[in-house]
Amino acid sequence: MSARVSRTVQRLKRHGRVRKKVIGTEARPRLQIFRSLHHTYAFVVDDSKGHTLVTASTREGAVADGLGSRTNIDAATKIGQTIAERAKAKGITSVVFDTSGLKYHGRVAALAAAAREAGLDF
Repeated sequence: MSARVSRTVQRLKRHGRVRKKVIGTEARPRLQIFRSLHHTYAFVVDDSKGHTLVTASTREGAVADGLGSRTNIDAATKIGQTIAERAKAKGITSVVFDTSGLKYHGRVAALAAAAREAGLDF
């Protein structure tokens, strides 16, 4: 009998492989996303110092206002715009994108496209 590996375990394995290559520096920090069943989160992280520089999520009232759902593409688009605006306010214009082992599809792609449109370079 073969043991099934959960999707979460598979995603974490993929994320580990990605993190070997994608490293955020002071000049070009890492834009990491996390997608749960109820919310979407985005972080800009400087891995050389271990600091989170900017965050945005659908748990914040300012971001979630006016959204019908906090788990759809519209919410991810708003998160992408918000994280880009906050990063630009801190002087960050260029990042490396970390999908956290998720497919570049749906909410992930929408967040990335919105961040690019708002001025982040990756």
